[in-house]
Amino acid sequence: MIHQPGHFGELLQGRLGPDGPVVLVTLPCPTLGVRVACIPGRGLRLHGGLPPARARALLARLGLPLPGRVILRALAAPGTGTGVSTAGLIALARLAGWGGPPEVLARACIAIEGASDPLMFPAPERVLWASRLGRVIAPMPALPRFEVLGGFFGPAERTDAADTAFPDISDLVDVWQNARGLKTFAALASESAARSRYLRGPTDDPMPDLARELGALGWCRAYTGAARGLIFAPGAVPAQGADTLRAAGLRNVMRFKGGSR
Repeated sequence: MIHQPGHFGELLQGRLGPDGPVVLVTLPCPTLGVRVACIPGRGLRLHGGLPPARARALLARLGLPLPGRVILRALAAPGTGTGVSTAGLIALARLAGWGGPPEVLARACIAIEGASDPLMFPAPERVLWASRLGRVIAPMPALPRFEVLGGFFGPAERTDAADTAFPDISDLVDVWQNARGLKTFAALASESAARSRYLRGPTDDPMPDLARELGALGWCRAYTGAARGLIFAPGAVPAQGADTLRAAGLRNVMRFKGGSR
């Protein structure tokens, strides 16, 4: 059994300049993603959310055979902004014995789906990722330790690789690269999310109000998908926080930790 962690939306996402590529800084979530196992047998039979044609195309591109019955369980619904699609491809490659460079695996995922999250990297939040190009644009700093309280708001929305209608965040990227304190990172994440809310909606997103009500340092979102989160210093999530999110219409409320320093 392999568990490939997913993510919970993004801390930043937008265009790198008005006409630049779509870039992002992902928010890893160790409790999400997919679990996958293989039972020996003849042929490739899939049980789970990964389309068989995509699975076979990925294995062929990487030169990996995987005969057997593959059982894949997604830990969140597709379209919620948790990286289920990318995580499924990575988990399948790992199950088949992949141990090559993450850049090669990323290019394979892009070739199959047109867009990819950077979940194949050991610290995916530490790269500025061009999600339609499958390329690291720049390294990013390690994040201070933090906690996220979040859930899903609104309908599922699958990523469209041709969608480039995102705000310019080049100014936020510049500040992020030199930031150190959690308050600064959280404020930048909030500004990026607010720009996307203004451009893409939904206009009834409750997260800015919830951040003020619960004293969060900031908020974050999936830029395509339903994931929404509040960013807190470690140990600062209020006791009533989960109930407050549920009352505001969020479902599957969860809490997880992030950061490495």
